[in-house]
Amino acid sequence: MTQHFRFARLFAIGMAALIAAPTWAQDGDPVTAAPAEAGSDTSSNNAQDLAKQLSNPVASLISFPLQQNIDGGYGPDGDGLRLTTNIQPVVPISIGEKWNMISRTILPVIYQEGVTAQSASESGLGDVTQSLFFSPKEVGPSGIIWGVGPAFLVPTATDDALGSEKWGAGPTAVVLKQSGHVTVGMLANHIWSFAGSDNRSDISSTFVQPFLSYTTPKATTYTLNSETSYNWIADQWLIPVIVQMSQLTHIGKQPIQVGTGLKYYVVSPDGGPDWGIRFNLTFLFPKK
Repeated sequence: MTQHFRFARLFAIGMAALIAAPTWAQDGDPVTAAPAEAGSDTSSNNAQDLAKQLSNPVASLISFPLQQNIDGGYGPDGDGLRLTTNIQPVVPISIGEKWNMISRTILPVIYQEGVTAQSASESGLGDVTQSLFFSPKEVGPSGIIWGVGPAFLVPTATDDALGSEKWGAGPTAVVLKQSGHVTVGMLANHIWSFAGSDNRSDISSTFVQPFLSYTTPKATTYTLNSETSYNWIADQWLIPVIVQMSQLTHIGKQPIQVGTGLKYYVVSPDGGPDWGIRFNLTFLFPKK
C-alpha cells in the first residue's frame, strides 16, 4: 500500500468521524445534557467572548472538543501514518464562592499504519490523560489567569503498541493573560509512572504547551502554539510547531467552533512524525 493511498484512506476516515460527530454528540451523550444559553448570538460580541473563552484552558465553560490529527513520517522507513481522534470533554465544577475545579480529559482513539513495522497496523484506544485544575473564579488586578492541580495517566490502551501499560501521575499548571483580542499563556505538566507492567519502560515525561492566539470581532481565532514533550528516560524531544485557524458558528442554537491547522515537527525522535494536519470540532455549552 503506497503512502499516498494510506494518507487518502486516513484522511477519509478522519473527515467521516468529524462529519458524523454532531449527530453522535447530540444523541444522548451526558455532556450535551448541560443547558445551552437560550438564543445564543454567535454573530455579536457574545460570539467573540465565547471564542476567547475557548482560548482559556480554565474558563468556566463546558465544552466538548473533538480533535482529529493525521501525522505522517512515522516508522522505520518514514512513510508511516497515524490518525488520532482526541475526545476532550472540559467540565468546570464550582467548589465554593472563590474557586473552580476544571476537569480536562483526553481520550485518544488511534488508527496507525507502518508505525511499528512497515506492514503493521494497529487500532483502538490509547491511554487517557486526566487533568484537574484548581483556579480562582475572579481575575486579580494583574489580569493573570492561572490554575494548578494534578494530572493522571490511565493505561486504557487496547493494544500494546498504542499505550504505555503504566499508571502515572504528576503536577500540572496553566498561566495566561487575555488583553483585548490577544491571549498568551502556557500549560505544562510532568508525569511519572508509579505502577503497571514491569516489562514496559518507566515514564518521566514533561509536556509544555505555549500558546498565542488572536480572536477577531467576528469570532475567528488564529493560534500559534507548540505541544512540546521531553522523555527524560530516553532523552528524547518532540517539538511540533502548530498553526491553526478556528471559527465560532452554530447549528441551530447550538454554538460550535470548527477549525483546522498544520503541524511541522522541528524535532522528532527516530521513527517519529515529520508533519501533521489537525481538524477541530468543539461543542460549547455556555451558562444561562
